[in-house]
Amino acid sequence: MTDSRVETRTLVLLRHAKAEAGAEGTDDNDRPLSARGEADAAAAGAWLARHDLLPDVVICSTTRRTRQTWHGVAMGMTGAPPEGGPTGPRPTVRYEPGAYDAHPEDLLALVRTADPSARSVLLVAHNPGVSLLSAFLDPGGAADEGLRTAELVVHRSTLAWPDLGGAGAPIVERHTARD
Repeated sequence: MTDSRVETRTLVLLRHAKAEAGAEGTDDNDRPLSARGEADAAAAGAWLARHDLLPDVVICSTTRRTRQTWHGVAMGMTGAPPEGGPTGPRPTVRYEPGAYDAHPEDLLALVRTADPSARSVLLVAHNPGVSLLSAFLDPGGAADEGLRTAELVVHRSTLAWPDLGGAGAPIVERHTARD
């Protein structure tokens, strides 16, 4: 007898939270989150926890603002830093330099390398790439203006990560922390 259950995978796309404007001579990679960005990142994590959307894998750009966004999200999900706190499963976190200034196909290539057993992946990245990836995965569901800072877009698919492609993961939910 064959198991007829279809495994659903969840891809959560998150544009990094609001960052400080870069001072002259500051590398864009080094821009920190603003106070509002820190609060929004924690609120995004709390929202993920309330909706049972805790990731198995996190793929995060290596810029300061995306790393700080992930840290805030992790704090909001658990009330503790990603390195400690309450017991329970911790996601595998991959910091990917290729997620900075990436085209949607580059971001999709990163998602396709997720552990095949992972049911949920969180991608923390930048515009325009992350917004364009969302539109590629669900052409009819993406917002014309793209993702705002700290906006979460939840895509669902029955495809394995390596098979994920265009129009293959409809948007089932979206949330902006400051809404």
